[in-house]
Amino acid sequence: MSLIGITLFTGVCTAQALTIEPHLNEQVVMITASARQVVAQASVQLETTIFKPPGDGPFPVMIMNHGKAIGNPHGQKRERFIVISREFIKRGYAVVIPMRKGFSKSSGDYQDGLCDMTANGQSQADDLQTTIDYLRTQPWADANRVVVGGQSHGGLTAMAFGTRNVPGVRGLINFAGGLRVHGGDCRWRSSLVDAFASYGSKTATPSIWFYGENDSHFDPIIAARMFQAYIGSGGVARMIAYGAFKKDAHSLSGSRDGVKVWWPETEKFLKEIGLPTDEVIAIADDLKFARTDFATLTNVTAIPYLEDSGREQYRVFLGKPLPRAFAVSSSGAWSWAEDGDDPASYVLEHCQAKSSQPCKLYAVDNDVVWVEKAPLTASNSR
Repeated sequence: MSLIGITLFTGVCTAQALTIEPHLNEQVVMITASARQVVAQASVQLETTIFKPPGDGPFPVMIMNHGKAIGNPHGQKRERFIVISREFIKRGYAVVIPMRKGFSKSSGDYQDGLCDMTANGQSQADDLQTTIDYLRTQPWADANRVVVGGQSHGGLTAMAFGTRNVPGVRGLINFAGGLRVHGGDCRWRSSLVDAFASYGSKTATPSIWFYGENDSHFDPIIAARMFQAYIGSGGVARMIAYGAFKKDAHSLSGSRDGVKVWWPETEKFLKEIGLPTDEVIAIADDLKFARTDFATLTNVTAIPYLEDSGREQYRVFLGKPLPRAFAVSSSGAWSWAEDGDDPASYVLEHCQAKSSQPCKLYAVDNDVVWVEKAPLTASNSR
């Protein structure tokens, strides 16, 4: 997701981002780790997003694991993987996305492992065991039909969890899995190769891997080294090296356009491990915003509230590919985004974070969706 946003005023208001998706039966729960899984911490609760199809179930389950952004993990936002979640819900799956210890609103501390990638992955995998234990108590979840996936650090986590060969977990999906270390003298590439060799020697569960040619985190050389280490030590896996994807293949799993890359191979994989692939639920790909007659999309001067710098960024926005969105506020704030799960919600949230007034969408994709009248100015109020 590319994002640019500034504000002319500061202030604190409630963000108007779409934080819950009712049509996907989204809910957020706190899962408590059992005592046997907590070391040196009195209690650990994991902030967990759940999407469910209509009905009572039991549903097959996709557990999807998030990556790690630079900075304090507690500052990382709750992950939702709307694009991936939508594809699995269509096929009758419940999707469960736990935020691991120390991330977002989950309690506890992030377990770093320093330069030991093997230990890091296993520490993260403890939280997947907590999630599995929770699913076994839920009547809507079929804990005997589970697939575990992950992106970036979440991919490393999923592959580490595979070493536990948990009954009911039928497959692993690795979207550009790994972890980088910034600065210092850590030889993180070699440590990653060692980690995947260790995981492969202990894992019987089959997996499918997706790595792109222009991945900004893990280039084809390190991806191939990790894969060869994994299968060379006995792991069962298939690599999908899909070439270049947009500006950065590391964004594949979060892009609507990425579905046509990863779903066909994932469909084959799910069939091989005995999990459903037919669409059984109709879900719109995204929320629709009604086009208005406020102005033409390219009429830069028509946008309310913006100063020259904001209008210049709107021109930049016009040159970006779909999906995209642009939001403005009467405080003078603005924000735009392209690609990702839901650029409309993303720009609302980021615009609102620094705006003293509510932010609203001005344009989505190729349509102006602004519904208010233009504000009075010195030139038109006479």
